[in-house]
Amino acid sequence: MTAIIRAATVEDAPALAHIHQVSFAEAWDADSFRRLLERDGAFALAGKNAAETDLQSFILIQVAADESEILSIATCPQARRSGLARALVIAAMAEAARRGAKTMFLEVADDNVAALALYQNLGFAAHGRRRAYYIRSNAPPIDALTLRAHLSKESWE
Repeated sequence: MTAIIRAATVEDAPALAHIHQVSFAEAWDADSFRRLLERDGAFALAGKNAAETDLQSFILIQVAADESEILSIATCPQARRSGLARALVIAAMAEAARRGAKTMFLEVADDNVAALALYQNLGFAAHGRRRAYYIRSNAPPIDALTLRAHLSKESWE
């Protein structure tokens, strides 16, 4: 499938909140997305498969000095494993590098096999562990792995 990726704006906040809601137990609301998108150094990209009309995926990034962090990334369940997340991470890495970031960080549950494979394939490596970071209802807490990738403007242009 062909992914269509574009910059997200505050007007997209309700759509981003919907994607977050269908992806996570503790979802952020549209106002949270608006506030994050209005922060200095923050940007979001949104994506969908070409045949779709509604946004299906997003990535939210914060850039500070020469570092960037993936604050959140989500894809609607029906669009998972279609390449949207990969396209968004690649585009976000390029934009973060363009904005002067030399590294990108993120946290991911250590049992999220699909996400770990995606990030490792894109050059992220384990940088640390946060014990019992993710609290889940009716399940024991799960560790978060902190991953880091080095960014190079030339490699993403």
